[in-house]
Amino acid sequence: MNLTRGWSFLVLATALTGALADERSEHLVLRQQGADTFVAGGSARLSEPVKGDLVAAGGELLLAAPVAGDQIAFGGKLRFDGAVGQDLYAAGGQVALEGSVARNARVAGGEVSLGPRARVAGNVSLAGGDIKVLGAIGGYLQAAGGRVLIDGRVDGDVEAATGALELGPNARIGGRLRYRGGVPLKQDPAAQVQGGIERLEMPVRRVAERSPAPAAFGVWTLGLMAMATVLVAVVPGFFGRVAEAARARFGWSVLAGFLALAAVPLAALILLVTVIGVPLALLALLAYFALLLTGYVAAGIALGDAVLRRWLAARAAHRGWRALFAALGVLVIGLVALIPWLGGLVALVALVTGMGALLLQVRAATMSA
Repeated sequence: MNLTRGWSFLVLATALTGALADERSEHLVLRQQGADTFVAGGSARLSEPVKGDLVAAGGELLLAAPVAGDQIAFGGKLRFDGAVGQDLYAAGGQVALEGSVARNARVAGGEVSLGPRARVAGNVSLAGGDIKVLGAIGGYLQAAGGRVLIDGRVDGDVEAATGALELGPNARIGGRLRYRGGVPLKQDPAAQVQGGIERLEMPVRRVAERSPAPAAFGVWTLGLMAMATVLVAVVPGFFGRVAEAARARFGWSVLAGFLALAAVPLAALILLVTVIGVPLALLALLAYFALLLTGYVAAGIALGDAVLRRWLAARAAHRGWRALFAALGVLVIGLVALIPWLGGLVALVALVTGMGALLLQVRAATMSA
């Protein structure tokens, strides 16, 4: 993508307020910039051809339009049924590709699926908790996830890092399969791997080679847990509503958080170019780092609140129990984040969701004031 197309995140961020003002809209085109199209909506569907790039965000997206350029999408639930003329970049809770991509596809999500009709001419990189490859890939495949199923065609090499790797009866790998996993490969007798299979050892460092990172992680996590406890104790009502927003409006929380994550640094950079905008840029960066920190903690608060309501509903209104489970929620996210490959994705989703829920609640509080 060129620099002009890179302004897409800033365009989306500028229009975010208007989009959130009508969350019930089925489809909302924010802006048409030349041949490029920018779309957002709570439940967005796009079927009209796009001559340039397509940038889409929403809670649930069904993208069946043929796109001549790149396609970028993020949201709660994504489905791609159209033809992409160049590259595909996607991130979401559930991501399903059923169409075709003329070049490469880079996808991350909780559940990622390349359906039987999916066709990617180039290379594919996938990261997620549950990954299914049932379609055809013309280049190599890189996959990292909790579980990876390959039951389609891959013309190039396959590299996988996963807890469980399985080759179905329709798996046809033209190159070499290299994988790291906790358990041995499960391979159907009909699966074919022309280049051979190599199981790589999980990297293990000796005690003498370890860095002080564990101690730093412990101090950092304890600080965040203390921060969660204080926030819930001091402003229980506000962060209770933030937790509710993260649960009930997950798609919009992801949308708002991702836009803030991508657009604020870009806006600050633009302000730094002008001398008069330097003070505003510095203030924006300070607010941005504060939002990152509070958003991450808010995700832990939301997780703890959800668990408390599910298992100890009678104590969900007690401030002390809420503070305790908020701290435990932060701890759980921190521990999961340590898992190779998958942990980084989980931490990113938590950060984005927490930031978005926080912004949605701030906006609601501002409008009601």
